[in-house]
Amino acid sequence: MFFHGNKRLKRTVITLLIIVAGLFLCNFLYLMLDYGFNGFVREWFGREYVYMEWVPIEEVADGYYHMTIQWSKLKEMVFKVFLWTVIALMLVIRLISVVYASRRERQVISAAGMMMSDFMRHDREASEVFPAEYAEVSLQMAQIKAAMQRQEQLQKEEASRKNDLITYLAHDLKTPLTSVVGYLSLLDEAYDMPREQKAKYIHITLDKAQRLEKLINEFFEITRYNLQQIVLEKEIVDLHFMLIQMTDEFYPILTAHGNTIRLDLYSRQEGRERKGPDDSEENVTVYADSEKLARVFNNILKNAIAYSYPNTEILVRCINAGEKVYVTFSNRGKTIPAQKLDAVFEKFFRLDDARSTNSGGAGLGLAIAKDIITLHGGTITADSTEEATTFTVEIPIYHTEST
Repeated sequence: MFFHGNKRLKRTVITLLIIVAGLFLCNFLYLMLDYGFNGFVREWFGREYVYMEWVPIEEVADGYYHMTIQWSKLKEMVFKVFLWTVIALMLVIRLISVVYASRRERQVISAAGMMMSDFMRHDREASEVFPAEYAEVSLQMAQIKAAMQRQEQLQKEEASRKNDLITYLAHDLKTPLTSVVGYLSLLDEAYDMPREQKAKYIHITLDKAQRLEKLINEFFEITRYNLQQIVLEKEIVDLHFMLIQMTDEFYPILTAHGNTIRLDLYSRQEGRERKGPDDSEENVTVYADSEKLARVFNNILKNAIAYSYPNTEILVRCINAGEKVYVTFSNRGKTIPAQKLDAVFEKFFRLDDARSTNSGGAGLGLAIAKDIITLHGGTITADSTEEATTFTVEIPIYHTEST
């Protein structure tokens, strides 16, 4: 503060010195002009503002000149000079202030830039870098730096999960591949192998080959996600019909896992449950990308089947709430811990037991679902308590923002 106070005092003294020097310069110019033009100024003043009158003296037959200053004309001239002087002074002051403000602005921006660079490059507190007069900038830079650090940490965690996943996949590829090669070698060498044993080996080889195919697909899924850019192609979508069709398509997977699915179509406005597309009321429609929306529901339902207890029911509900539609997927399974529940929508995130079991893919299904729903102007959330997990998708019925 003392340093900035000295600079302010210095600028004030320089300004006063300039004004005094200007006055002396004007006076000097006046004297030089008057002398150089042989009293031109005096002659002009006498001619314009002094009235000469001859006054005779009868006693001596002589007289003298009586000079009278024409004060009205002189006042008019002084007023004009004063007015033009004020205008000129205001213009000069304005010019000086603009130049000074521009120079000062450049200095402030330069100083702020240096402080910002120093703050962002070094691990220092904002109060150590920014003076008190930069308090607002200091607060904003601290928030920006904290956000960047959080984003950087998230990217590091994502990269670490991706690297771990690729390492796991590379390791897991060896086991089914070794089994496939081993059993095919046995079948190739043992021509007289009993039929029952040969059928057993073929079944095992097919199972391992399918497992190998699933792992390779995970590699392709990771690569495809890194390269793709999601673009929406919106249209009017019958949401109820989509859900009914999807549950029908999942029947073989549900049966293999011993699960059943129940679909409830419910209108919060009407307070009535709808049983299917043959209901007399109109189906709920949304303005969305049908293909991308179907992918969201498929990913969530696959996740629900993969992590649900066998022989349990999965409940899918569609709730029309006027301007928004809520679609929920509820299943019975292991409770997801709160710290992991916050991360299920992150890329390459998988639950701990996902590698030991064949459930779960590359950890991208829910991340992709969140991206798609966000582009639609909606939200997707998860809740898990007492061995019941529910994913809720909120979609606006009308969302016309450009994508």
